[in-house]
Amino acid sequence: MKIVVLGGGDSPEREVSLRSSASVAKAAREAGYEVTRHDPAEGLEVLDGLEDIIVFPILHGVNGEDGVIQKELEQRNLKYLGSDSKSSVNCFDKWLTHQQLEKAGITIPRGELVDKQSYGNHPLAQRPHVLKILHGGSSIGTLVVRDPRKVNPADIDEIFSMEARAVLEELTEGVEATVPILGTHALPVIEIKPPVNAEFDYQNKYNGATAELCPPENISADLQKNAQSIAQKVHKVMGCRHLSRVDLMIDKLGRIYVLEINTMPGMTDQSLYPKSALVAGISMPQLIHKFVELIEQDSKN
Repeated sequence: MKIVVLGGGDSPEREVSLRSSASVAKAAREAGYEVTRHDPAEGLEVLDGLEDIIVFPILHGVNGEDGVIQKELEQRNLKYLGSDSKSSVNCFDKWLTHQQLEKAGITIPRGELVDKQSYGNHPLAQRPHVLKILHGGSSIGTLVVRDPRKVNPADIDEIFSMEARAVLEELTEGVEATVPILGTHALPVIEIKPPVNAEFDYQNKYNGATAELCPPENISADLQKNAQSIAQKVHKVMGCRHLSRVDLMIDKLGRIYVLEINTMPGMTDQSLYPKSALVAGISMPQLIHKFVELIEQDSKN
C-alpha cells in the first residue's frame, strides 16, 4: 500500500502542517508503508493518474481543512484520510458549526455573528468574551477578552483585518479539555492547563509551556465519560469521519460546553491527538494502521 502524505500548503498554519506531515510520514514508514511526501502549495499534478494509493492530507487551515483539498481528491476518485468535503466546509466555518450544534441540542457558549461595527455595540462585547475569525485553527485569529474595559483596539482591528466577520462568544470559564475521536470512538480526555495568567494561544500550544494532562487531574471520571460521549455526538452531528478532535470547557458546576471541532488535528510530537492515542496504547505507527483500516472500510461501503 502506497501512502501520499500532503503537508505544508499556503495557510497561516503551514509550519505546523509541515511538522505534522513529517511526523505522520515517519510513522507510516515505520508501519511498513511506502510513503511519499508532497507540498500542495506546489500544485497537485503529482496526483494525476495515480492509482492504488491513499492520500493523507495532513493540512491545517485554509485550503487544508476547509473542503478545498478534499474536493480535489474526490474529483480524482482518490481514497483519503479525514472528513469529506461537505463536512470539512461545515466544520471549518465556526458559525455553521455553532448553528448545527445548537440545533442538535449540544451545549455551546452563547454567541453571535458580528462585523466590526456590530461587535462594538453588542451586549456580549460588554462582558468577558471571545472573538474569533470564522475560519482558522491553532488559535490563530482568536482573541480572549477578560476585561472589555481594557481591550486593545489594535487587537480588535487585527481580528477584523483577517476576516470581515467573526464569531462573538460569551467567555466560559473552567477547565479546558479536548477529546480526540478515532473512527467513532473517543480516545482519552486531555486536560489543558495554560501557563498561569496566560491563554492557550498559538504560542503556548507549541512552546511546551502548557501542561497537557492525560489522564486529567481536575476532571472526574464521570465528567470524562460525559465529555467523551459529547465529543462522539459532535463528531456524528457534524458528519465527520476517521478522526477529529473536540475542544471543550467544563465549568465549576460540571456543565460541558463545546468550543469547536478540528477535522484534521495536529500530529506533531507535541500534538494532543497522538498524545491521547499513546495513553490508549496506540503508537503513531499503529495509529497509521488504524487510519488505513478506516479508509479501506469506508471505500467498501
